[in-house]
Amino acid sequence: MMSETVYIKALATYLPERVLSNEDLATLFPGLKVKELTRLTGVYQRHIAAPDETAADMAFKAAEALFAQHPDLRNNIDFIILCTAGGDYNTPASACILQHRLGLKQECGAFDFNQGCTGYLYGLSLAKGLIMSRAATNVLLLTSEAITKTIHQDDKSNRAIFGDGATASLISRSEQHNTGLGEFVFGTDGSRFEEIIIRHGRERHPLPESAQPDFTDAFGNIRNHARFYMNGQAVFQFSVSKAPEMVRQLLEKNSLTAEQIGLYIFHQANQVILETIGKKLGISPEKNLICLANTGNTVASTIPFALDFAQKQGLLTKGTHILLGGFGVGFSWGGTVLMI
Repeated sequence: MMSETVYIKALATYLPERVLSNEDLATLFPGLKVKELTRLTGVYQRHIAAPDETAADMAFKAAEALFAQHPDLRNNIDFIILCTAGGDYNTPASACILQHRLGLKQECGAFDFNQGCTGYLYGLSLAKGLIMSRAATNVLLLTSEAITKTIHQDDKSNRAIFGDGATASLISRSEQHNTGLGEFVFGTDGSRFEEIIIRHGRERHPLPESAQPDFTDAFGNIRNHARFYMNGQAVFQFSVSKAPEMVRQLLEKNSLTAEQIGLYIFHQANQVILETIGKKLGISPEKNLICLANTGNTVASTIPFALDFAQKQGLLTKGTHILLGGFGVGFSWGGTVLMI
């Protein structure tokens, strides 16, 4: 009898209708060096959530797209996991609201979690744990971030990098022992938490008591402590140093060699980070997937967006080992190997 594994049974994505192109940014910020910006970020355009469109709304649309492809799955969801830093309310969890909006059975667990750039890896691990412990058979993993709502309108650097979007993955049990999710690696350096942060708005610095006026940083970006902040240089150094170490640990834990990996899908942070990681690991460009040109950095959704892209490009062929790796806010990192 073959041992059971857990795999990604279905995947769907959603992008908002509004598109903000680099040409649009050049109009908004006349001094912006668009060619240099595009080369560094790899982003040509990004999608922007509508004013009345929340992260939960986008997650709903991604899930509906998945059920449109697989109508039989709607009545078989045992758990909803939503990765987002947003959501409709402080409480309840948006996953609970989505259970009702999606018309799922009441015998369905639901919770939100906030893990940013490594969120998809954490979600896959949580889903695998629920399934292997027999607490669930089918887990709906949703990632959704309306991050552009948190970015200051005059913050040209972050507006150039980030976009909004959502994904829905159906995680299930497989009886094929040689397919599915392998072993995971996770890590955290919480001493660096201030490098990617929205400082004000929760219990430590509640609004409006902690509201601050706008200020300009050394690079001419308008900042506000109630808005998204990222130390780009610190994030770059962290990513390009931690990702190679994580890859080596993943290969060892999954008893694989680098030559056995057919495709590397890292968190799509930006072009220069992904290229640098690839060079440090000696990954050939055709194996190091970079696909954020039309979406930008969509936080926890970048890896499932990349998986969807790879599927449509015919890159997910039977027998392929795909290494998934995330790194970012927290600072946190995580990865696994997906066996097709």
